[in-house]
Amino acid sequence: MSEKTLSEISSQMKKIDITMMSTHTSGKEIAARPMSNNRDVDYEGQSFYFTLDDTRTVSDIAKNSNVGLSFQGDKAFFIHVEGDADLVRDKAAFKEHWTPDLDEWFENGVDTEGLVMIKVDATRIHYWDGMDEGEVKL
Repeated sequence: MSEKTLSEISSQMKKIDITMMSTHTSGKEIAARPMSNNRDVDYEGQSFYFTLDDTRTVSDIAKNSNVGLSFQGDKAFFIHVEGDADLVRDKAAFKEHWTPDLDEWFENGVDTEGLVMIKVDATRIHYWDGMDEGEVKL
């Protein structure tokens, strides 16, 4: 087992835009969908994603805040983050994490009706780097 630091993991995460976010459904299944971190990953255990209030993602998190985030980087580098998700509806918080790329998905920017930011606080990070693997608990 290797021992990467959170800082080393963060530098590799900056190169990965898309994660698969997994949530628990009301029927006890696991649902996953691609989400962009918009490269907002000065990663100290928190990550931020935007969606709309009427999505399954939001309803799943409202019922069970435990989520999984799966990232795939270069050359067989993988990260899986377990964390607790919060649904944020504060425009000031939106502005702190907004990037111009989001305008493609949300025409009215932070004023988009029904906009929700999902903040995920990591509790455990497992990573694989080729044949090497390790875990960081937060």
